[in-house]
Amino acid sequence: MIKTLPHLNAKIKQSIALLFLIISCLAVLPVNATIKSFKKAADGVTFSLDKGLLKVLVRRADIIEVKYTIFNAFETKPSLVVNNSWKTPSAYQVTENKKEVIITTSKLKVQVNKATNAITYTDLKGNVITAEDDENKTITPATIAGISTYNVSTQFVSPKTEGLFGLGCHPLDSLSINYKGRNQELLIKYLTGAIPVLLSTKGYGLLWDNYSASNFYGAEADNTKFKYVSESGKQVDYLFFYGPNFDHIIDLYRTATGRAPMFGKWAFGLFQSQDRYMSEEEIIGVKDNYRNNHIPVDVIVQDWYYWDPLPIGSHVMKPERYPHPKQLVDELHKANIHAMISIWPVFGKGTPNYDALQKMGGLTDITWDNVVTHTFDTYYDAHNPKARELYWDQARDSLIKRYGWDAWWIDQCEPDNGALQDARRQSNFSIGKGIDYFNTYSLQHTKGVYEGWRRDIPGKRAFFLVRQSFAGEQRNASTLWSGDIECTFKDFKNQVPQGINACASGLPYWTSDIGGYHFHWKAADWSQPDKRELFTRWFQFGAFCPIFRIHGKGERALFSKNWDDNTKAILLNFDKLRYRLLPYIYSLAGRVTTDNYTIMRSLAFDFRNDPKVYGIPDQYMFGPAFMVNPVTEQLYTSADADKKAKARQVYLPAASKWYDFWTGEVLDGGQSISAAAPIEILPLYVKAGSIIPMGPHMEYATEKPADNIELRIYPGADGSFQFYEDENDNYNYEKGQYATFKLTWNDKTRKLSISDTKGKFPGMLKNHTFNIVMVKGAHGANMETTAQADKVVKYAGKALVVSL
Repeated sequence: MIKTLPHLNAKIKQSIALLFLIISCLAVLPVNATIKSFKKAADGVTFSLDKGLLKVLVRRADIIEVKYTIFNAFETKPSLVVNNSWKTPSAYQVTENKKEVIITTSKLKVQVNKATNAITYTDLKGNVITAEDDENKTITPATIAGISTYNVSTQFVSPKTEGLFGLGCHPLDSLSINYKGRNQELLIKYLTGAIPVLLSTKGYGLLWDNYSASNFYGAEADNTKFKYVSESGKQVDYLFFYGPNFDHIIDLYRTATGRAPMFGKWAFGLFQSQDRYMSEEEIIGVKDNYRNNHIPVDVIVQDWYYWDPLPIGSHVMKPERYPHPKQLVDELHKANIHAMISIWPVFGKGTPNYDALQKMGGLTDITWDNVVTHTFDTYYDAHNPKARELYWDQARDSLIKRYGWDAWWIDQCEPDNGALQDARRQSNFSIGKGIDYFNTYSLQHTKGVYEGWRRDIPGKRAFFLVRQSFAGEQRNASTLWSGDIECTFKDFKNQVPQGINACASGLPYWTSDIGGYHFHWKAADWSQPDKRELFTRWFQFGAFCPIFRIHGKGERALFSKNWDDNTKAILLNFDKLRYRLLPYIYSLAGRVTTDNYTIMRSLAFDFRNDPKVYGIPDQYMFGPAFMVNPVTEQLYTSADADKKAKARQVYLPAASKWYDFWTGEVLDGGQSISAAAPIEILPLYVKAGSIIPMGPHMEYATEKPADNIELRIYPGADGSFQFYEDENDNYNYEKGQYATFKLTWNDKTRKLSISDTKGKFPGMLKNHTFNIVMVKGAHGANMETTAQADKVVKYAGKALVVSL
């Protein structure tokens, strides 16, 4: 009959196809799980649902953790990101009505809808901070790379006026700084990052505690919702932080995931690096050229393939090129230069280190296509504690402690096998399947080397430069750099918002390769005017990044013959300015560790209530005083390089008056201006009320004691600044051996108050001389030492008030 009725056969096929479509849609549509009962415990409330469980944990009055599963129990494995044990329960109350269960802390109300289990967060007055959508938390079956798993998703209501920041560093991303209205891939691979931390101008932050490849969707439902989707997991797990200001949100985030330790003071000076120095003799030549030309520098870096032609992972400095590694490092130290070396988490076959790791089961099945030797080299298993320990022991005994290196460059710290991402998902770490730990390799790798360093090199602060970072990595002394970017203005322009958003993700230290790493995989011709302009603009930006670092293919040291005299003079001026600002910068670094502060600041940190700042990708605050406005467009060509000054547009936020750093001109906030930007100028504006301590000219960070400080005050508003000092290296500050004092400016009374010094440490200065400068026009403007201070004050650690 079917043969004689072909139209019915077609209809049957269509019906079957439709049925399968309906079934498949049902499998992925969110189902609103209804609350059947709930139970209060000391740490939070557990809800039994008609399918699954929901738990709302009160970690602090302003930190809420939410867990949801469709299964009969939550996962019990510990978080890799959240390291706070939350030993002291936070007080809260539970009430209910017909529609909701309400959890109330001293700062928040958390309202759980009984019908949908959707959560609404309000302040104590009932003002909504944010809310999960009714179709809120989903866990749906999926097959990815042949693996049966579950997609995990959380969706929130999002007003169109909301600004969203964070989510890590994505070096090739040219989109707006604000994630509202756009999507973002969140999986760590080459030139793609992920830190699952989001900050909202509505006054809250979110941390998703899931390690699989994920996506953020910022324009759902006509831009009125956003959602976070992870490709693998068995539960929703996120933390909600209530600020409302960004500084407090970051404070809460690091309370949950760990504080960032102090770096040595040297780490805030200039890093000189190149791909790559080929010999001991070459590095000594770089050292001599910097010191003999009196150019400030603090670190010289030995990049990769010092082991060539031995396999990677041999941890051997080739004797023919590096006959005296210990003497090399000692020579740098004698010149007050610190030494950093690149060591990878990858091993070639035929090395004792490879064999030892293989024997103890410490290698993965993930390989890296080595473009130099054309071999497939193997990643060790950074998720295996014993492998991490052996990895550290090998590097310590072969290189780090043996020769006295001061810092470690962790390159290639994502197990990235190019297009073979499915193989990475299918791989097996000791902790579990690669699909579930796609983003945590660098986190666990830096955990191992940091813990080893702290134990075995206790008197020297750790510093790790890493190509990838995940949530929580700040506690491992990690600085994120943005990877192998190109030497173009386009790539430079992309770096600025990526640095800002990386720091808005809770990672305080970020840097890029000044000038870019490569130009079509070769060295750029830095003798060409357009490339000189690029390097100059990038160097100006680098001087106002948390870490200040030159790197890339080709010779580009500040003494290089690639630079003409004018370029050299500009570069040297900004190098000197960075060093003059070290009292300011190091004090901010102290606040990073003691107060969970952020140095490189999205404008939303300080001007959250000014919507005009939400979409500005290329302006940021550097500490509380400076607004930095990098010039990321090429303004000059070889034909017009000597013509009159060019300019860039700058928005001055409305909450302040602003001083042009270079001229002292005072400008009203709430306006956009055309800021002069000749090649020798990076537009810098200082917020009224700022207090900036500036030191003398120096050639390395600890050359001169901070006993003579130029203290610039920018009148027009009240302000304050906390000065921080310690021993500049070692971990005695963790025992309370550091000192602070507070500088407070009262604009109405024209008085500067200096508090008592709190704390002490060995070698502490007993006296400071402050050359106080009230900035007015050219008086106190630009980077040079002000010829005549308004007042000179001797400070011996006791409180005093200075009238100006």
